[in-house]
Amino acid sequence: MRIILGFILVFLTQSVSAIVVRHDVNGEKYLASPDDFEPLATFYVDGAHGTLIKPKWIVTAAHATFCVNSDSYIALNNGLHKVERIFVHKHYKPGKSHDIALVKLVNPVKEIEPATIYEYSDEVGKSTWFIGVGGTGNGLTGQTIDNYENAGVLRKAENKVIFTNGPLLKFKFDRDNSALPLEGVSGGGDSGGPAYIKTSNTNYLLGISSRVEGGGIGKYGVTEVYSRVSFFKSWIEGIMNEDEVTQLQLALPKLNELPTGLTEEILPEICADIGLTPNAL
Repeated sequence: MRIILGFILVFLTQSVSAIVVRHDVNGEKYLASPDDFEPLATFYVDGAHGTLIKPKWIVTAAHATFCVNSDSYIALNNGLHKVERIFVHKHYKPGKSHDIALVKLVNPVKEIEPATIYEYSDEVGKSTWFIGVGGTGNGLTGQTIDNYENAGVLRKAENKVIFTNGPLLKFKFDRDNSALPLEGVSGGGDSGGPAYIKTSNTNYLLGISSRVEGGGIGKYGVTEVYSRVSFFKSWIEGIMNEDEVTQLQLALPKLNELPTGLTEEILPEICADIGLTPNAL
């Protein structure tokens, strides 16, 4: 059963493109620790991420919330935290746009500094970092180790924003002299993870891992698509202001369309298998 569920998770997370790395750089240079991005949240035993942006609020990709509800727990660097509610963008279109959701926690997270929402529209040309525990491999082979086999190993990589358009940011996986020293892209299981800039002690969140365009997952030349945080700033703030009428206008309480490969019949079994529980620590 674990093998089957591992396959299903890889299949589901192929909508996003641990981290896929350059073939000509020692893979150990990509290894990361939780201190590299403390606001990183993890939803399931096999991956899927979000970012803490306020003590009780996590932002993620809408499609990554398929098993998140008020009975769920989410992991941060300092332990597990219970979910109170989720808010999925009303205009979310799978594989297209508005792939964003907010998760509200029952209790505020202490001892972790939330990331800061990037609010400017000058992202093109900026170098950002990705981080996650999803699948890995290199640019020649693409992803060869899935998020289950990766077993929670955390990696980070850098990439440069090449294009912005409304709600979207795009990155390309370059190679050789065109690549950054630790060039990379997200792997399966990194859905909802951050594209961020770290300055001094502040983490600025620019994007949220959504999907890939063209090419194989993790192969050179593939384009990664992220939800553009600056575009959604007013939506995020509208939800976090906690006015019930506004929240109902802006968001849905759950996904109205499950990711490809999932059905309502098999969802409970999958969620029971991949969900985080207090006993897991």
